[in-house]
Amino acid sequence: MLSFKLNDRDVTTDAPSDATLLWVLTDDLKQHGLKFGCGLSQCGACDVMIEGAVVRSCQTKASSAAGRSVTTLAGLKENGKASKLQQAFIDEQAAQCGYCLSGMIMTAQALIDRNPKPTESDVRAALNGNLCRCGTHTRIIRAVLRATA
Repeated sequence: MLSFKLNDRDVTTDAPSDATLLWVLTDDLKQHGLKFGCGLSQCGACDVMIEGAVVRSCQTKASSAAGRSVTTLAGLKENGKASKLQQAFIDEQAAQCGYCLSGMIMTAQALIDRNPKPTESDVRAALNGNLCRCGTHTRIIRAVLRATA
């Protein structure tokens, strides 16, 4: 049995010991914001936070979440509505296909949690490892800066 906090609620699952966090979150716990991208921890589509630190859930063993706090895109909501960062992504139309978006938002949120007033350079550096094939990086950067203005 694996127990941890998921978006501020206690969860338990009997996932196999070798299961990745991505598969436990999507298959067992029905979290649909994060995506399977490359499966090699290189694209960021599967990013979530454990104790506030971004991890690539496709290569993170689910057992590493035991007794800890995991946050997914759904956990960023504020009073049942989009968070300030999520709303900024909507307002800036910072998505085309949206496949990378969850990881981008999770990485941006971790940056904002560490640095509430990041510069454009800070945002670019933080998001450097999150890949987007649609080319909306300019809007994504504007959205993060908008959320922190």
